[in-house]
Amino acid sequence: MSQSTASAGRRVPRVLLVLAGLVVVVLVALQFVRFFVPQFALDNPPVTHEVVWSSAEGEQLWRAACADCHSNETVYPWYSYVAPVGWLVAKDVHDGRREFNVSTNSRVEWDEMIEQIERGEMPLPVYLPMHPEANLTDAQKETLMTAIRDTFR
Repeated sequence: MSQSTASAGRRVPRVLLVLAGLVVVVLVALQFVRFFVPQFALDNPPVTHEVVWSSAEGEQLWRAACADCHSNETVYPWYSYVAPVGWLVAKDVHDGRREFNVSTNSRVEWDEMIEQIERGEMPLPVYLPMHPEANLTDAQKETLMTAIRDTFR
């Protein structure tokens, strides 16, 4: 083996090491974006309106299937702190709160909430794999919809 062949063989791993190092630096830098870009913030603004639920079971189902995106009491799972997945979580939470938020004194359109549950549009399908407790049975959906109707009507 000649000298040039041996040194060329050593360059490839060095280039790969530099590329791997750059990837690590970029991934670490991405973790800090949420501190500077408000739409990626994992926040829980103050609760300014308390909901008095018509039933404890309805409230428990609400917390399991709806509250993470439609209240200011979001429980952020571990993966939401890892970019870029966390950016998607923050976007979904902020979008959900914008639609309606029971933690503020904004108007809640309970009939629309029930319609979304009936059509299977809520909770979002992307939410269910990591939150199996939100995958409600038909009976649980009925209980939740009754509680929503009785609480917000």
